[in-house]
Amino acid sequence: MLIAFILSLVFILSLILITSNQTTIPITDEPTQDSEELRLQDMLMVILTPYIEDDLNNYYYPEIVNSFSPHVAPWNIEVIETRRVNEFRGFQLQITFEIEPTDGGHWIPIGKDRMTYEISAGATVKLINHTHLKTYEYPTES
Repeated sequence: MLIAFILSLVFILSLILITSNQTTIPITDEPTQDSEELRLQDMLMVILTPYIEDDLNNYYYPEIVNSFSPHVAPWNIEVIETRRVNEFRGFQLQITFEIEPTDGGHWIPIGKDRMTYEISAGATVKLINHTHLKTYEYPTES
């Protein structure tokens, strides 16, 4: 009876240790390999980056920052939602994403924003909505 109890206890403890080791492995949504979807998303972000930076500069300068223009890293844009505005195979689309613009030099984030763009045929890119979510404290040089 004692041996059965000890074997059961060892079995239960080993299951707990195995389970706890598996849950400590970080789970991330970050892609670990290239894919067609990731390449298309990256191409879209590269194309949109000049529009994003221009709109961020209009928002941030000069009230939030006045010594530099905000910069965007295309690989650091989180897509929240994409949708077609005018039904199936319509070429009027919207994309919403969150972004943390940086100073561009040391890549220090200066804020967090949610932006929605409408993209339509004829290469039209239009900002539909810009919500400033947070301003970060920017370190001053001493």
